[in-house]
Amino acid sequence: MIYLDNAATEGSKPASVQSAVLAAMRVCANPGRSGHRLSVAQSTHVLACRNLLSSLFDGYGYERVVFTRSCTEALDLAILGTLKEGDHAVCTALEHNSVLRPLEHAKRTKNVTYDVVPLDKNGGVTADMVASFVVKNTKLVIVTTASNVTGYAPDLAAIRRAIPRHVLLVADGAQGAGHLPIAMKSCGIDALALAGHKGMHALQGAGALLFSDRMEIEPLLFGGTGSESYDLGMPSFYPDRLEAGTLSYPAICSLFEGALIVRARMREDAENLLRITAALRSAMDDLPMIEPYFSPNRCGIAAFRHKKYSSEEVANMLSERFDIAVRGGLHCAPLAHRALGTFPDGLVRASFSAHQGMHEVRSLLNALRRL
Repeated sequence: MIYLDNAATEGSKPASVQSAVLAAMRVCANPGRSGHRLSVAQSTHVLACRNLLSSLFDGYGYERVVFTRSCTEALDLAILGTLKEGDHAVCTALEHNSVLRPLEHAKRTKNVTYDVVPLDKNGGVTADMVASFVVKNTKLVIVTTASNVTGYAPDLAAIRRAIPRHVLLVADGAQGAGHLPIAMKSCGIDALALAGHKGMHALQGAGALLFSDRMEIEPLLFGGTGSESYDLGMPSFYPDRLEAGTLSYPAICSLFEGALIVRARMREDAENLLRITAALRSAMDDLPMIEPYFSPNRCGIAAFRHKKYSSEEVANMLSERFDIAVRGGLHCAPLAHRALGTFPDGLVRASFSAHQGMHEVRSLLNALRRL
């Protein structure tokens, strides 16, 4: 199969990631829970991963790196663990349901209000547009690093400059992390949620939240941490305060190896994805039945509409007749599709990984011509 659903999860993991996971599974211990040599060694490796992520994303130190099961859990922590009764938040129409649903839950349970910044005529958002929705009680502005529908990347540094200093800026790194340079301190990002299993080359189940010392996040999960076990409340310090339960050591090992690859190859890989999407976008001009909804981008995302068939029909035909895996539908981003005028059918999304190239582009184009 030609796998073009990498924006959902990277289809093929690098050899070093696979080796790290197998090594972690061969010798198992519980990092941070015991004092014996093996547990201490694995705790040291967990700390190394925290330090690497903080360095890679210009973060705020290892203690402000919390491991989660997913980017969704990281966003829930940043949003629901921060917003309080009467607060206001701002997000954009590009956001994933991992942002929209926590905000809606906070609205229903905490009397939180939020506004959604619409898209401009180019399918993006400007810093001034975002700033215009900030009001006196705005606590969070939440913006994706890259749209999972179109690959569009908002200018986070410009948004930070445009909004008041006291407002916290939260970035959803699910699609951008690993593909785009993200510098938290330099850009003034207060929280960055990561999905390890996409551009970071790690396993599913490897997520993280990096956050600044301006954020005080309340735990959403309660249980054992291996620290302050005499206290029936959660520990007062990070990261333990937000990491109840046993950490997934194999997932963390995969994230460590994936981050090393990103550090070494991100620019080269991003340029390859830019070439791939540029070539595909140019060739689609010669397919009269195809309407593209993307520009060349470094995240490898190429969404399009077939003028005869629904997005789900095209995805099914590509899979069954041509053995090509893509994704049809709304991509868990309903407001983006409403703004683009593609709701409720959605779009077909082909998403490439850095190790792919023109062979995959030609295969997709040949299949679309035959359709």
